[in-house]
Amino acid sequence: QVQLVESGGGLVQAGGSLRLSCTASGRTFSPYFMGWFRQAPGKEREFVVAIRWNDTNTYYGDSVKGRFTISRDNAKNTVYLQMNSLKPEDTAVYYCAGKVVPGEYRYWGQGTQVTVSS
Repeated sequence: QVQLVESGGGLVQAGGSLRLSCTASGRTFSPYFMGWFRQAPGKEREFVVAIRWNDTNTYYGDSVKGRFTISRDNAKNTVYLQMNSLKPEDTAVYYCAGKVVPGEYRYWGQGTQVTVSS
């Protein structure tokens, strides 16, 4: 069983920064991709960014390009999301997700709230 645990959410003013972390624990976990998604109240879940674990290629959603950066620490089984120039529309619950093979993300964290005030 693999568990993903996020941390680092909180309240920040517009223009500020936050860094989210997601650590995988449990059985040996060799991710194919790790990603971040978010869901705002009343909206569908939105893809934010993903990183391919073996070569660190990254893929960003249009709404966060140039502001958010994903990175990973292989030794710690941890993926990070550095969020800069935050906007009120970035307010959402942010979820970490992972998959070990191509296809749907199988493993999900519990989510961490990010609130950006104007």
